[in-house]
Formats: sequence, structure tokens, C-alpha cells
Amino acid sequence: MFALDNTFFAFVGLLIFLALIVYLKVPGMMAKSLDDRADQIRNELAEAKRLREEAQHLLAEYQRKRKEAEADAANIVAAAEREAEMLTTEARKKTEEFVANRTALSEQKIKQAEADAMKAVRSAAVDLAIAAAETVLANKAGGSVQAGLFNDAVNEVKTKLN
Repeated sequence: MFALDNTFFAFVGLLIFLALIVYLKVPGMMAKSLDDRADQIRNELAEAKRLREEAQHLLAEYQRKRKEAEADAANIVAAAEREAEMLTTEARKKTEEFVANRTALSEQKIKQAEADAMKAVRSAAVDLAIAAAETVLANKAGGSVQAGLFNDAVNEVKTKLN
């Protein structure tokens, strides 16, 4: 009939092993473990998807903020350029006014110096004319005539100067 050889014992061991696996509910535990693992993977995928959406939302928000910051920076630069141009124009205007005032002051000082020089030349000419007249009169006229002419000339000069 049956020979009890090694193959038979291997077969019986296999049947006992399979019965033990079924009795200990190993296939259910494996299925449960696989289901738990599948649920865990599903949850991780859902979390990854949520994190990805959140990251995309943050990226879009930061890009919007960056664009706003760039626009603000451009506005600040434009305002600074306008202000610099205004300050340059104002400085140029003030410089031109300063030069014009200094030129007018210099011209006024030159006119004053010319007027003073003319007065000095006139005064010197009057003094020279008086001295020349005095010399001519001293040579041609006598003492009393000289004194009268001299006094008249001095009085005339005094009235012209005043």
C-alpha cells in the first residue's frame, strides 16, 4: 500500500503546517496587515496630496507677494527718481539765483567803485584846478584880489560839493 517514505512525511508536514496556518488565522492576519498597510499608504498619499496642494497655495501666495513687492519697489524707485530730479532742478535753480545775486552784487560794487573813483577824480581835478588858479592868480593879481578870488572859489566848490 503506501510506503512511508520521506515524501509522505514531507507531505504530512506540509498539511500540518497549512492546517496550523489556517488554525492560527495567518491568512486573515496577513490580509488585515496588508489592508492596514494599504490604508496607511492611502492615508500617506492623501496627506502628501494635501501637503502638495498646501505647498502650491503657499507658492502662489508668495509669488503674488513677490510681485507686489516688486511693484512696490518699482514705485519707490520711480518716486526716488522723481524726487532726485526735483531736488536737482531745485538745486540748479538755487545755484542760478545765487550766481545772479552774486553777479548783481558785484555789478553794484563795481558801479559804486566807479562812482567813488569819479568823485575822487573830480575832487583831484578840483584841487588841481584850484591850485592852478591860485598859481595863475598869484602871478597876475595882487594880494587883496588873490584873497578875494580864492575865497570865492573855495565857497563855490563847497556849494557844489554839498
